Amino acid sequence: MTLEQAQTLAQALAERARLSPGAVCERHKRLGIWHEFTWAQVQDNVRSLALGLQALGLRRGGAVMAIGENEPEHFWTEYAAHALGAAVVSLYPDQNTDEIAYLAQDSGTTIIVAQDQEQVDKALAVAREVSAVKAIVYWDDAGLWNYRDPLLHSFEDVQHSGREVHAGEPGRYECEVAAGRADDVAVLSYTSGTTGRPKGVTLTQRYLFDNAARITGALAFKPGCEYLTYIAPAWATEQFFGITLGLLVPMVVNFPERPEQVLANLRELAVEAMLFSPRQWESLASVVQARMLDVGPVRRAIYDWGVAVGREVNVGRLEGRQPALAARLMYPLAEALVLEPLRDKLGLVRAQITLCGGSAMAPEVFKLFHAMGVHLRNAYGTTEIGLLTLHQGEKYDLETVGHWMKCDPRHGAPLQWRVSDDGELLVKGGSGFMGYHGKPDKTAEALEGEWYRTGDAVSQTGGGELVFLERVKDMRRLRSGHGFPPQFIETRLRFSPFIKDLMTLGDERRDYVAALINIDMEVVGRWAEERNIGFSTFTDLSQRPEVRELIRGEIARINAFLPEQARVLRFANFPKELDPDEGELTRSRKLRRDFLEERYARLIDGLYAGEDVVTITVAVTYQDGRKGVLNANVAVTEVTATAAGKAPPQHRTAATEGAR
Repeated sequence: MTLEQAQTLAQALAERARLSPGAVCERHKRLGIWHEFTWAQVQDNVRSLALGLQALGLRRGGAVMAIGENEPEHFWTEYAAHALGAAVVSLYPDQNTDEIAYLAQDSGTTIIVAQDQEQVDKALAVAREVSAVKAIVYWDDAGLWNYRDPLLHSFEDVQHSGREVHAGEPGRYECEVAAGRADDVAVLSYTSGTTGRPKGVTLTQRYLFDNAARITGALAFKPGCEYLTYIAPAWATEQFFGITLGLLVPMVVNFPERPEQVLANLRELAVEAMLFSPRQWESLASVVQARMLDVGPVRRAIYDWGVAVGREVNVGRLEGRQPALAARLMYPLAEALVLEPLRDKLGLVRAQITLCGGSAMAPEVFKLFHAMGVHLRNAYGTTEIGLLTLHQGEKYDLETVGHWMKCDPRHGAPLQWRVSDDGELLVKGGSGFMGYHGKPDKTAEALEGEWYRTGDAVSQTGGGELVFLERVKDMRRLRSGHGFPPQFIETRLRFSPFIKDLMTLGDERRDYVAALINIDMEVVGRWAEERNIGFSTFTDLSQRPEVRELIRGEIARINAFLPEQARVLRFANFPKELDPDEGELTRSRKLRRDFLEERYARLIDGLYAGEDVVTITVAVTYQDGRKGVLNANVAVTEVTATAAGKAPPQHRTAATEGAR
């Protein structure tokens, strides 16, 4: 079988190991040292693990769950399951026991592969609730030396038993791999569950190959290019990139040592391809903005000048404008003094393919990176039917999500789309939507004949690029009948270095738009310390008058871009950080709006009742699992003017200047 004939990822891996056994394909930093793995080594690890999992009872058509950070063992588990014709359920590392138990029960998981003691403790609790779980395999034994549960098996022991099977039956693994077919279920990718229990989207091998072909048809990947895997494989997009394109391009997939060391590892590697979610790109932008708050006026002025020149040249060309002659002449100096050093600090000096996907992100963030010389592109799609559009070529509109991608006819029909009468995007084509696992009723609800209902409101530019407006269900109207786009407001406000997240408020019962703001503790804390503003806790900091005035200025700046009826008139700062462990965010850090509206109903009612201070009680969960309550007096702030009637202050930072 040639690589072109491969129908499954396990078959593609076997062919890579045959063609380039000594070539490096994975790299992982452990204890400060980068360890490299060749195709032959990865194939050996996957084969021994697959046969070992088979000995533990994993069968074709079954399901194995993987929970842990992005490390080689996580990827090997996926490839091993694919080799046996089993489906993978990959989880976010911070998912709690109740969530894992539901997913294990729903998917029919029989084996859980866990990273370390923290994940093993969760898995053991799940196994007591879900009788189908017959074994738990762990790959990091720190803290597990005294565990004696019969369900537990070390990764090494499972691989050792697999090697013994291979020694006795040398052709067994090859037969299992050869039996794989394109329509085998490869992954059960669970939705974020913003409106109810997560649903397992059925992703086949054909679906993975289809989406990889869409990407390589739109972007020029260089074989052997360096890629950083950071997005959890629980997110379908990382299944396309690290898991699938890593084999098919192929790429050298780099695994960071720990999540908190991603930026440091990124700078060491200076990878050529990377995919981040909007929150992570926004976080990188915030790092730049926060550091520029700390520098002196001379360095800040040089930075502002360099970014302004980069913006005029790079963003101008992107938008099809001829940059001014002065900017073109100054650009080499700006590149040498500001832009290249900035890219180097962020680990983006060699970045050729940089993508943002998952949800909307403010054009200002894109423009900041383009000003730096990083050609960041937007991608749009859904888990159910895959990637649909992407910024392609050298010129594209940053207000859009790009042009439609093309499907390889080997994997399905061309993508087709239409917009329903209520503005919803409907799509068909490609490898298609295979339904929600075990939920035929939910599958039927998501379809209109052959068309998959995305739930997204969209429009199209004259140049043929798709514009994502809002989730159809999230489009809001006020009592007056005037509409407003919550996500438009939120994505632009998140560009502020001081705002980590927010939720806009307003519906047919309300007369105006309001907002609840989750401040960025690190950035706002540093801002307060520089101004000798004392604070003790997150609650204390969020309610300081100076901080509320700071956030008021950021909202006033965005209000200037909105129609009068869509402007945010009042806001309050959350008295605690939003936390996925408390159900306030999904694991992919999306807002659980219905839950938040219920949890903070007293605050929302007080905000709209005209109260200046609202007393609320919120249940909290501490890191050690203990439960408690937070009693807080939350101040409500007017955006249109301060209590003293002053005009909004101008918080002129390098970041806000760059956004203009």
